[in-house]
Formats: sequence, structure tokens, C-alpha cells
Amino acid sequence: MLVSYSIVADGCAVAVRHWPVMGTHQLDRVRGIALALPEVHERLSHGEPCFFVRNTRALCYYHDDHHGDGRITLWCPAPPGLQEALVSTEPDRFFTPPASAKGTFSAWLGVFLDTACEDELDWDEIAAIVEDAFRYVAPKVLVTKLDSR
Repeated sequence: MLVSYSIVADGCAVAVRHWPVMGTHQLDRVRGIALALPEVHERLSHGEPCFFVRNTRALCYYHDDHHGDGRITLWCPAPPGLQEALVSTEPDRFFTPPASAKGTFSAWLGVFLDTACEDELDWDEIAAIVEDAFRYVAPKVLVTKLDSR
């Protein structure tokens, strides 16, 4: 089943997306984690919900059935070596996202959000992954702001 929604800014519809509704709870959880970080905002990017630091640096993408893969996933930038380490040790939980034509996402970490019953998914770990991504892409002043909380 697909659901339509629109994002309205200043009374104008700026985007309409037809979305599988299989992962709406996961999106709500990811949204809560990401938007709790300093100066993080959400907008659609390439048709998917994406969270940006100061509306410029991508923090994470949420994918529900990306290109018909039937999966619910989260993609985050990762420091060198982290992606390879996690994917090689736990390929049922982590993956390498497909790179874009420009190579974007090649070093990002993909996290399967649909590998366990919702009650079994470790949301503290997901929050730590998103926070690590924030620390990797955010300006130092915002990392300092996060640390002062």
C-alpha cells in the first residue's frame, strides 16, 4: 500500500511522495534521533527523507524500499575504516550503500532497520551511529554544542 503526503511551506506544496508505509515507525524513531542533534533539519533529497546539518551537510538518509529492494535502511557517513569493519563482521545488520555516479555514499555505512522485530532493534546503537555521523560531518562548534548538553 502506498501513502501520499506533501510537505507544505508557506502554504505551498513543495513535494509529494508516494511511499510504502512499511517503515513509518522506524522513520519516526530515526527522525527523533536526528532532529535532537544541534541544527539538524529534515528535507527530501532524491525523493527520500534526509537529515542535514545546517541544511548543507548530509547526516543520514532514511530509505523505505529504495529502488524496490523491499528493505528499510539508514545510510550515514562514516569515518574511514568503520564501514568495512562493521560490514565484514555483521553483514546481516550492516551493508555498503550503492555509490552514486559521483562516488557519494561509497564510504557511508548502511544499517538495516528491518532485521529484527521492532522490540529487538537496538535504538541506542542506532542513535550512537547517527551521533558518530554527526561528529564526523558537523562543524566543530556544533560538536562542542552537543558535548555541552
